[in-house]
Amino acid sequence: MGALLAASTGIVGATVVTMGLIALPAMLRNGYGKGFAAGSVVTAGTLGQIIPPSTMLIILSDVMSTSYQQAQYAQGLFSIRTISVGQVFAAAILPGLVLVGLYIAYILFTAWRRPDLAPPMPATIDKPPLAKVFATLVPPIILIIAVLGSILGGIATPTEAASVGAMGALLLAGLRLAPGKSGWPVWLAIASIAALLLLTHFFDLRLGRTRATAAELLAINIAFGLVGLLVLGIGVCLVRAHRAGILVGVVTQTMTISAMIFGTIIGASIFALVLRGLGGDARIESLIEALPGGTGAALFFVMLAIFVIGFFLDFVEISIIILPLTVPVLLLMGLDPIWLAVLIAINLQTSFLTPPFGFSLFYLRGAAPPEIKTLDIYKGVIPFIGLQLCAILVIWFFPAIATTLPRWLF
Repeated sequence: MGALLAASTGIVGATVVTMGLIALPAMLRNGYGKGFAAGSVVTAGTLGQIIPPSTMLIILSDVMSTSYQQAQYAQGLFSIRTISVGQVFAAAILPGLVLVGLYIAYILFTAWRRPDLAPPMPATIDKPPLAKVFATLVPPIILIIAVLGSILGGIATPTEAASVGAMGALLLAGLRLAPGKSGWPVWLAIASIAALLLLTHFFDLRLGRTRATAAELLAINIAFGLVGLLVLGIGVCLVRAHRAGILVGVVTQTMTISAMIFGTIIGASIFALVLRGLGGDARIESLIEALPGGTGAALFFVMLAIFVIGFFLDFVEISIIILPLTVPVLLLMGLDPIWLAVLIAINLQTSFLTPPFGFSLFYLRGAAPPEIKTLDIYKGVIPFIGLQLCAILVIWFFPAIATTLPRWLF
């Protein structure tokens, strides 16, 4: 469920709080161990940082692309290559699933060895009908496929795909908020989207052409009507979301997160400029290059530094301040930028779990029931931090897990 929410939201806070309000009380009522339950929930929430479409991956891909260009300029190359957000998204999919598999394997093994930590659910509990489960899971899965598929398929940029996700989530919310049989405007909007996709497949709908055929002109006019129906459905959903008190909170939270990220980027950029002006970047580069052991030792040193700094700083600060100083040196040593981006992404994800300042720990602390103590959360995440490090080792020794999919798609 954490992986599904991660692919739906792309941020950690929403996933951790949602799981903390839904799953954690149910596990506690059934007698689960406090630390085991809290650790499982908070770790599942951090999957939003490694499973696309992740905010962290977007920022990281921009930093990695700039560093990759700097490394090529330093080599005397002026016909440079770059890496895109889509490539980093594709590279993170399989490692994200590896993490999910490690988490599930650990939870199953622990529950088997320690049944007192995860007792079986009572047989008297009513199971929801299969049709209800299907109707609950299919819409968000379709939304995930629409967002990621449009990016990985080269149909849309990440910004355009974000608008696809926002409109899709709005339509789903409008459908859930529809009283009785008043959901027809939303269904009409969804049918309009499907019809528009079919029209774009069979006809050229570009405007301003002088030699459009009669069939194409008819298809363009039909498309205008379908867009009108889509706008009507979106308008209805906006009104319903506003009346339900959802829209204001969503817009406010979006503005808050965006302002926080841009504020951090501005401050970090000023800090980086001062550090470079004082020659700090040259000192760091010379330190990494002088390490005994070659490329492997340099990579280990940088990964260890990121892991330790993650105890105290957020991923944005690390991405904007630390990575531009260290990544170009590693890329000059011949490392694959896509593979390196995934290694760093998993390492940065760990910063959300490591005490004392792991963001996910505080998110869950605010949403957890009173009987869950902060120490329970700290103890519960320790095994999962170990699993994060195991995942880094797996990707380190098997780079194909991260590089195969982007090479195939791009």
